Amino acid sequence: MTEETEVLPKILIVDDSRMVRASLSKQIRHRFRIREESDGEAGWEALLVDPEIQLVLTDLGMPRLDGFGLLERIRSAKVQRIQEVPVVIISGDEDDVARDRALKLGASDFVSKGAGCAEMTARLESLLTLTDTKRDLALTRNALAQQSPVDPVSGLATQAYLNHNGEQHLAQARRHMLAISVMVVEIDHYDQLIEWHGNHVAELITQKLAKILGTKVRKEDTITQMSGARFAVLSPSTPLSGCCAFALRLQKAMEKLVMTYHDERIRITVTIGISGSENDDAQSVETLIETAQERARRGLAAGGNRIVSDEGEVDEKTVENYMAHEVSIDQALLQLRVGATEDVMDRLPDVIAAVMPLFELLEERLHFGIPLGELEDYSRR
Repeated sequence: MTEETEVLPKILIVDDSRMVRASLSKQIRHRFRIREESDGEAGWEALLVDPEIQLVLTDLGMPRLDGFGLLERIRSAKVQRIQEVPVVIISGDEDDVARDRALKLGASDFVSKGAGCAEMTARLESLLTLTDTKRDLALTRNALAQQSPVDPVSGLATQAYLNHNGEQHLAQARRHMLAISVMVVEIDHYDQLIEWHGNHVAELITQKLAKILGTKVRKEDTITQMSGARFAVLSPSTPLSGCCAFALRLQKAMEKLVMTYHDERIRITVTIGISGSENDDAQSVETLIETAQERARRGLAAGGNRIVSDEGEVDEKTVENYMAHEVSIDQALLQLRVGATEDVMDRLPDVIAAVMPLFELLEERLHFGIPLGELEDYSRR
């Protein structure tokens, strides 16, 4: 029977002073495994190749890559393990501006170079415990999301539920010749919001947008938060004209919104990509979401605060054009009753396209000899 030995957490100390590294290492080596690097560039390379590192303890003033640069790289890393690692700043004589900058870049804590052994160890252990707790909560949240239609944190639908529910609505739309639309809403310049105001303020902004979406959509619509800055809204029985009109109202509401944090006024805009079963290849709900997401990316690349659909950027005129192409059979019949025959003839191809499902049903069941092919060709003119 073998006795298991405790594997101590591994900490990366980054400081250009060998004496500081030696002093810190001496204080905490009884509770942690230590890896030392002399500048931010070497520290970054160590993070890339050493997955056992669980916390970074770094100075700010260093050659090649300073602590600010290292912190920024960590928080923008594509690898989740690196992006979420706690980063503690070894605090010397930095002024409040430097500390505030480090916090906005995502620093987890500050410890003084003169801190005692007990204080240093306690604070590092607390941070590691908090990180483990967050990781466990995230795993629990993911497990719940597979079973529940509602995300326990945001209160919105889970992405899995949106996809499942959306496929049902899409199948119904195909059966009954109905429309289904998708919006992807992105908060503009989200990375800058984090850089200027910190993660906490960015999260408050996403919560505000979630609340606005929740109060403005219909009960039958489904909202999910795809990422920190991105939301998707699925709207059954909604043509592109209705979805674009809603997007314009949402855009204006966000333009009017001003948030105040520490006496600083923060304005927020959004970019919205729109897709719909009428005009896009609706093989699946995921296809519609991907199409809307790609259009949102185009809007962001063009500067943000834009709405983009299949015909390009959306404004009031675009909505009018969409509505002009939507045919009302009731309106066409009323025009015929009052003798406005030419008005109906002007839009006859659209009218025929709208009632083609009826012609197809009549021909299938009653075999009247309706020239479906000729009618379909005419409707395409």
